[in-house]
Amino acid sequence: MYQVIARKYRPQSFSELVNQEHVRTTLENAITQNRIAHGYIFSGQRGTGKTTVARILARCLNCVQGPSITPCGVCASCLEIAGGNAVDVIEIDAASNRGINEMRELRENVRYRPARERYKVFIIDEAHQITSEAFNALLKTLEEPPEWVVFVLCTTEAHKIPATIASRCQHFSFRSIDFEEIVARMEWIAKQEGIEADPEALAVLAQVGEGSLRDSLSALDQAIACCGTTLKAAEIRALLGAYSIDTLDQVTQALRESNAARMLEIVDGLVRNGQHLQQFVRELARYFRNLLVSKIAGGVNRLIAASPEERRRLAEIAATFTEQDLTRYLQLTLDLFRDLQYSLQPRLHLELGLIRLVEAGKLIPIEEALAGLAGAGPSPSPSPAPAKHSPSGGHAARASAPAGASAAGLKERLVAALHALGLAFTADAVEHSELVEAGQELRFTTPQQFALSMQAADVQKALERLDLAARRVKITVSEAAAHAPESTPAAAPAEDEATLRALSHPGVLRFREAFPDAEVRVVRNLKE
Repeated sequence: MYQVIARKYRPQSFSELVNQEHVRTTLENAITQNRIAHGYIFSGQRGTGKTTVARILARCLNCVQGPSITPCGVCASCLEIAGGNAVDVIEIDAASNRGINEMRELRENVRYRPARERYKVFIIDEAHQITSEAFNALLKTLEEPPEWVVFVLCTTEAHKIPATIASRCQHFSFRSIDFEEIVARMEWIAKQEGIEADPEALAVLAQVGEGSLRDSLSALDQAIACCGTTLKAAEIRALLGAYSIDTLDQVTQALRESNAARMLEIVDGLVRNGQHLQQFVRELARYFRNLLVSKIAGGVNRLIAASPEERRRLAEIAATFTEQDLTRYLQLTLDLFRDLQYSLQPRLHLELGLIRLVEAGKLIPIEEALAGLAGAGPSPSPSPAPAKHSPSGGHAARASAPAGASAAGLKERLVAALHALGLAFTADAVEHSELVEAGQELRFTTPQQFALSMQAADVQKALERLDLAARRVKITVSEAAAHAPESTPAAAPAEDEATLRALSHPGVLRFREAFPDAEVRVVRNLKE
């Protein structure tokens, strides 16, 4: 009868373990020094070898030549434990045996000596699913078990094990297996099975496992069943629903071109080909993550689970984007993946999500926006233009304010012009200032609370709008409070020096004019 690859090539000794050296070394030393604990917790993600190590530990303890870190593999104990039918090595699936009655039965079983072996080993898989009452029933036995009993609790969620249980066990955290080690293991197995597989094909299979060797070997079994003795990357991607960089690069090309229509075509192609849209977004999120890592880490290859050729392509693509862009794309894609899990119309959600990526690519950092506003700078007062000759040979007179216009009338016109220019803050400051005309000079006396809003450059723009560009502006700040109607609240207390400097910065002033509804609530001195 056929045996799947994951079981056929399951490690039978500590020397065959992959990427769990810290667990291997500690257990080997414990066996050598005869310091066997009565309780162990093996935690880690699926497919990293927790149950396998538990069986190896049982073989080491019960081998006729043991306890030994190198079990013979040929005695009755070794063969029965490897086959899973040893009388004194009891494996319990806590997912289906999680209640108090099962734990009471286990507690009764503990009382009896092993039928043949040196130790009676209880391997409890998915231990986190045991109920609280069942854990309480097991607690006293686990604290003071007979000398012939060893408990091994295997779990993917160690935080769900009660502290009273965990404190009575030695805890080993199993690491996810490195991408390169998974590829090397599969390459060795492929040679043993007479399978030809190119590096790209093995890389795709290793990516599917996401750190789980068992998952990658299961995918290898599926690939062999589909493709025979020759494995090609393109066929494996089609089989497993994975996407190549060329396919995912269609999205980044559309982002570089800001082409929303191309995004709709990509979605249409996915739907026509019967692709799983949520799986596509999942792969797209991983793609953006790899691009971001490639952009940040550069040549640190181990951070990206991909073949050398894929890493080279990722570096080339990442070079065309900024870190800020890639960060935004990754966050938006993760949000889209979350939304698709509950969407009744996944196509519409995907189309909207990809269009949002295009729009996000058009954003610029707030620092650049402020720099652009500050770069515009206050426009200098234009010098009087030379008088133009009229067609009849006479000079065209410069427009000026009527000789009898009062300062109050001019101030009203200035306020109206400032509002028309969208300079509401400066208009408010002019309205609360006193204006005196001294020849060609306009002298404003502005209260302290309006000093930051009173900008000579803005007043000059209003004068240009009124064809009074020749007038000069002089502003004096007065300590007196502005005369406001009774309904107007009292002026705010004067800001400290750091606040005044920050709010008087040209870039901040331009920003407040561009966003008139914005409110500056707090100013912090970063030097403090």
